[in-house]
Formats: sequence, C-alpha cells, structure tokens
Amino acid sequence: MRLDLEIIGIMVLWTFLFGYIVVASIDFGAGFFNAYSAFVGKQHVLTKIIRRYLSPVWEVTNVFLVFFFVGTVGFFPKTAYYYGTTLLVPVSIAIILLAVRGSYYAFETYGSRGHKGYAFMYGLSGLLLPASLSIVLTISEGGFVSLATGEPVLHYWKLFTSPLTWSIVVLSIAAVLYISAVFLTWYAHQAKDSAASDLMRKYALTWAIPLIVTASGIIYELSSHNAAHYRRITDLWWMFGISFVLFLGTVYFLYARRNYGTAVWLLIGQFAFAFYGYGISHYPFLLYPHLTLYYGFTNEAMAISLIVAFIAGLGLLLPSLYLLLKLFLFNKRYVEGK
Repeated sequence: MRLDLEIIGIMVLWTFLFGYIVVASIDFGAGFFNAYSAFVGKQHVLTKIIRRYLSPVWEVTNVFLVFFFVGTVGFFPKTAYYYGTTLLVPVSIAIILLAVRGSYYAFETYGSRGHKGYAFMYGLSGLLLPASLSIVLTISEGGFVSLATGEPVLHYWKLFTSPLTWSIVVLSIAAVLYISAVFLTWYAHQAKDSAASDLMRKYALTWAIPLIVTASGIIYELSSHNAAHYRRITDLWWMFGISFVLFLGTVYFLYARRNYGTAVWLLIGQFAFAFYGYGISHYPFLLYPHLTLYYGFTNEAMAISLIVAFIAGLGLLLPSLYLLLKLFLFNKRYVEGK
C-alpha cells in the first residue's frame, strides 16, 4: 500500500507540474513576443492578439506551481531539508521575478499602454523565470550537493560551470518560446488575424530547431554526468520516440499552414510523453544519490489526506479552467476582438 501511495503522490505532483509548464510557457512566451514585437516595430501585428490572450489567464498560471510546491513538501517532507538551503538563491530569484512580472504586467496593462520599458521587463522576466526554475532539474541529477559537513551544501561554481546546467537552461527557454509560438499561431488563426498567425508560425518553426537540438544535447550530457539516469532513459526510448514523432507532426502542420488546432494537441502530446518519460526514468530518486521517494515520504495517513485534497483541488481547478477557456479564449466573439 505504501509503495502505491508514493507513486500516486509523485504522479499527482508531476501532473500539476506538467500543467504549469504548458500554461506558464504560453504566458511567458507571449510576454516575450509582445516585448520583441514592440522593439522591432511589429507591435501592430501581435500586441492585440497577445493582450487578448494574457488578460484572462495571466493570474491563474501560478496556481499549478503553488499546488506543486505545497504538495512536494507535504508528500516528501525531507525535500525541505535537502532542497531548502540549496535552492535558497534560485528560488529567491524566481520569487522576485514573479513579483516583477506581475507588477509590470499591471503597469503595462492598466498604466501607460504600449510602454516599451514595461513590456521589456515583463518579457524578460518571462525568460528568466523558467531559466531559474530549471536549475532544480540540474541539481536533482546529483553531483552538485554534498553532505560533507552533515548539512546539504550546493557547490555553485560546479553547478554554473556544468554543460548540463546550461543545456537545461537553454532547453527551458527554447521550450517556452516554442510552446507559446505554436499556441499563438493557432490562436491568431482562430481570430482570423492572418498577419499575426503567419508571424507566430515563423517564430514557432524557428524555435523548433533549438528545442530538438538542446533536448538531444541533454541526453548526451547525462551519459557522462549521470550514467544510471541515462540508462533508464534509453530503456524508455519508445516514450521519447513517440514524443519525437509528435514533434515532427506539429512541425509538418505548421510548415503546411493547416490544422493548427491539431498541431497544438500534438504539441501537448509531445511534451507529455517527454515529460513523463523523464519523470519515470528519474524514479525513484528525488535527488541523486541522497534522496528517494521511499526515504523522504510522509506517513500513510498524511499521504491519503493529501492525495484526496489534491485530487479534489484538481477537480475544482480543471472545471474553472474550462470555464475560463470557454468564456474567453474559445469564445469566438472574444477571440476576434468583438
């Protein structure tokens, strides 16, 4: 029973994290493209579409992240010990960026419309946030935290000079821009804004190449950095193979200028297979080699309570998101700006 609770617990958390990655990536990328369009003089093409997307959803993206962090400490209390001090700097930076992002969104939206400084800060924070948060994945691969003094110590120099660190950072940025560009291509197409749709299609195809190159680079880096994890990834080659096929399908529809809605669903499937494949290959470690699911798991009563609470929370969150999408993003009159 205990083993089942541990797996259910990590799957619930992983699902919340996946939801955050997809929703937040669209949000982060939209902010960047809005800023970029303002600086290259193409705001007349993209700004209306991007603002129409951001207005109803920007405040709800962090709900997934809050659930994930609260659930991680609840299900696996020892993560607070191992990750608490080691993540003090990157998480503090992420919190500051979240505050900056929210503030500048309010300034840009409700203050001086079209202010390039506000748009720039909002867009830049959207790229720095996934970069700072992705450091957690690097640390979890082991080799950067030692327990020589009895307390977990993060070796910053080793972390920031590791090729694996920068491969994951570049992948996080490329994934954000690719996911956002594909979604906004479809969204602009739904709004019958051909100029915006064509421009976002161009951005999506551009970022498809760095995405697949950096993803392959990370697997190569793992072969020397964490051989055990690399072997697990090769054992799950079929999940990553399906992800690659779905990636090719997305790129094909974008290149062919058709079925943008199908391309978005293939995109979600692509990242789902890659994301869950990575999570399964990481099992049972939360932090190589110090912390596993079994060593850091909470007691059975707390686990059952958390699972029920989180499933109930997901049951409330998903209908709320559906209503948000139905009333705004998928409302024909709203999408077309009427």
